[in-house]
Amino acid sequence: MRPRAPLGYLLCLVVLLAAGCGGSDGPPEANAPSSPPPSAALPPEATPSPTRTVPPEPALRPLPAKLPAGLVRTTGTGRVALTFDDGPDAAWTPQLLDRLKAAKVTATFCVLGIQVRKHPGLLRRIVREGHQLCNHSWNHDLDLGRRPVAVIRADLVRTDKEIRRAVPDAEVPFYRQPGGRWTAHVVTVARQLGMRSLHWSVDPQDWARPTASVIQKRVQRAARPGSVVLLHDGGGNRAATLAACPKLIAALKRDHGIARLT
Repeated sequence: MRPRAPLGYLLCLVVLLAAGCGGSDGPPEANAPSSPPPSAALPPEATPSPTRTVPPEPALRPLPAKLPAGLVRTTGTGRVALTFDDGPDAAWTPQLLDRLKAAKVTATFCVLGIQVRKHPGLLRRIVREGHQLCNHSWNHDLDLGRRPVAVIRADLVRTDKEIRRAVPDAEVPFYRQPGGRWTAHVVTVARQLGMRSLHWSVDPQDWARPTASVIQKRVQRAARPGSVVLLHDGGGNRAATLAACPKLIAALKRDHGIARLT
């Protein structure tokens, strides 16, 4: 009969066997996750970059309660003048030029610098066919007249340069403020650059795309000797304006005569 092992010895043996049967491929120390070194515990502190101060946009001046002095709003004769804004446009300006040529009348084209850059050949045709030019700003910024004087000047000068890039000897005697949102500052800058500020006295709001007959009736009803008529050959679909032109021009020639602004 074999002697029994002491109870304490058996308990120790069970504990040791349990520790060795956990399915580990190595000693516990080999599988325990190691603590990250102090340098990896936290990312290094970034060196603060110097704070850049962005200057605030200058506040826009308020629009005046009434139009400033010095605007051209009449031809100074008994005849009326046709003016066309926001071109030259590849779709509409050539068709308008065809209609003006067929009617044997000339007009004033208030051109955008950005459009002249796209279509210099159209500007050359406008001048070649005897029409007048007017600077209408670079990209039709309605708030241009409210901006700092240096910004106004840079915009008008940039547009003039683009016009003369297309037609080096072009005459640009007029400036027209987008939306008619005139300020004394923009009138002054235009004058300093050799341009008179051209407004209008008849606005049929063809930019809102009424029908051709509505455009015609509005112009005929409002036209007086010396009127300056505002129309558009760019800035959107001008099919109605084009459709109105033959009858409108015939009526104005009959009632008042049409003259190019000088």
